[in-house]
Amino acid sequence: MRALLLSITLALAAAAPAAASVPHVVAPGETLWQIAAANGFTTRSFAAANGLSPDAQVYAGQTLQIPSVAEASAALTRALGPAPGSGDGDADTDDTGTPASTTASAPAPMGGYIVQPGDTLSALAARSGVSVAQMAFMNGLNPNSFLIAGSAIKLPTGSPVPQAAPTAQPSVVTPAPPTPTPGRVSASDIAAVATRNGVPASLAQAIAWQESGFNNAMVSNANARGVMQVLPGTWDWVQQNLARRQLNPSSPIDNVGAGVLYLGRLLQQTGGDPAMAAAGYYQGLASVQRIGMLPDTKRYVANVLALRSHFGG
Repeated sequence: MRALLLSITLALAAAAPAAASVPHVVAPGETLWQIAAANGFTTRSFAAANGLSPDAQVYAGQTLQIPSVAEASAALTRALGPAPGSGDGDADTDDTGTPASTTASAPAPMGGYIVQPGDTLSALAARSGVSVAQMAFMNGLNPNSFLIAGSAIKLPTGSPVPQAAPTAQPSVVTPAPPTPTPGRVSASDIAAVATRNGVPASLAQAIAWQESGFNNAMVSNANARGVMQVLPGTWDWVQQNLARRQLNPSSPIDNVGAGVLYLGRLLQQTGGDPAMAAAGYYQGLASVQRIGMLPDTKRYVANVLALRSHFGG
């Protein structure tokens, strides 16, 4: 979890000054969260760099420091200390899913695994109790393909993750849509896509921030990609069943579109319940309906609902 916060800090801080901290005078109505988000940081890393609690209230006229990437990373390391584990959430359509925790970040995913030399798709599928075809579909793989060491693979929720699985980010991204590409979207971009598709803008914005911080280059160690952390299997299912045009797998906006369409279907299936839809996005709706929300899913949902208020929901 803590290692994830550090990785997200580095990934989201592209908009922050690169060399040294820059003073920022808090304007009336600004919050710690808003200032952190506007500069590409998680609330926790930005607060740590300023010696504050993530829940601290700031006031007009107060001077904060906009840190560099290195400063934010070092501050977060000091605040949290070294700890293993990283990963982020993802959506999927076949009873698979992952977890997330503190506001604007996520804990280690259930079933996320970095492929090791000698691993085979058939062996991992057998260990997970699913067919090779199902495992291949959710990860955008050919059932007969060889696995590439260093790439990420998504295992079904609740499946036993090999004990030797490293928790680092994948070093190889398998060539399957959607493609993680450099680029960010804004809250207004997400709102526009959500509104066009009848999805509450604040819910889509909250999930997008929770999943990636609006960063389309993000790849989780559960093989989820882009702004909305969409699995290849989910992308294909949305394209075939929900999209009214061909989605561009390299486009950040179309990644948002795929996630929003999937979220809209979850809202339909849950009677418009945002908490259940968020849980389904994270854990897989079939799993939630069968066994209830897992502890990490409850934390994820709580974070998403809290984030909605920041986006006007």
